[in-house]
Amino acid sequence: MPSPTEPIIFQLGPFAIRWYGLLIVTGALLGAYIATLEARRRGEDANHVWDLLVWCMIFGIIGARLYHIFSSPVGGNRGFDYYFIENPFTTLSLFGVQIPFPTALVIWQGGIGIFGALVGGFLAVILYTKRHNLNLWRWLDILAPGMLLAQAIGRWGNYFNQELYGPPTTLPWGITITNVNQRIPPYDDLTIYPLTTTFHPVFFYESMWNLIGFGLLLWLSRKYADKWLDGDMFSFYLIWYPVGRAIIESLRPDAWTLSGIPTAQIVSFALIALGLGLFFWRRAKTSPPSSHNTPHSSSPT
Repeated sequence: MPSPTEPIIFQLGPFAIRWYGLLIVTGALLGAYIATLEARRRGEDANHVWDLLVWCMIFGIIGARLYHIFSSPVGGNRGFDYYFIENPFTTLSLFGVQIPFPTALVIWQGGIGIFGALVGGFLAVILYTKRHNLNLWRWLDILAPGMLLAQAIGRWGNYFNQELYGPPTTLPWGITITNVNQRIPPYDDLTIYPLTTTFHPVFFYESMWNLIGFGLLLWLSRKYADKWLDGDMFSFYLIWYPVGRAIIESLRPDAWTLSGIPTAQIVSFALIALGLGLFFWRRAKTSPPSSHNTPHSSSPT
C-alpha cells in the first residue's frame, strides 16, 4: 500500500483544504445521514440529527483537540510540553500580516484525539436532548451506527498524513512512510529503515474494525429489534470500538503511556466496563422490551 506524498488537496494563499479535514467532514455527513434513516425507522424527527451534528462537531473538535494537546506521545514532537512550555505561540501569516497565535489552537498542525471527541460529542448529545426533551438513550442508539461509519472514514486522514503506523512488516498491505518528519524513533534512521520500508497501517486496521462494527450494529438492531432496550446499541458501541482500539493500540510505537501502559488501552478498558455496566444495570432497572422499542417502519437503509 503506497503512501501519498501530499496531505493538502489544494491551497489558496493561507487557506488550505486538507485530506484529513475533508475525510472527517465526509465521515460526519455520511454518519449523520445514516442517523436520519435510523431516526425515521424509530419514528423520530430526523431533523434533529442535523442540528445535533453541529453541536457534536463543535464539542467534538474541542474535546478531541484538548485530548491531543494534553497527551505526551512517546517519540513524538507534539504534546503538553510542546504546546505550553516549549512553543506556546506560533506566527500565522494572513495576507502578508504576521499574527501571533496560540500553538495549541493550530489544529491543522499536531492532531486530535478520538476519545476526546467522543466525550465532547456525548456532552453535546446530553445537552441537546435535555434542551429538546428527547429520550437520551434512544438518540444515542440512533447515532451509534453512524459514529462507527464516520470513524471508519475519518481514519483514512491518517493515511494522507503518513501517520498512525506500527512496526515494520513484510505483509503486502504494509505502508511506506516517505515523509522523514513523520518517522518516529528508531524508524527515522534511514540507514536501518530506508524509505522503501513498509509499516503496519494501524489506521487501516482501526478503520476496518469500525466498518465491521457499523454493519454488525445495523444488523443486530434490526434482526432483534423487539429484544433491545433504548441504550443497548450505544452500549454495544462502548464495547465494540474500545475492544478493537485496545488490541490495535499495541501496534503503536508512539502511544501515550501511563505507568508503561498505553493510555488509549486504559481508556478503552474503562469504556468496555462502562458499556457492560450500562447494559446490565439498565436492564435490571427497566421493564422488558415492548412495542415502544420496535421500529415504526420496516424501510431498509
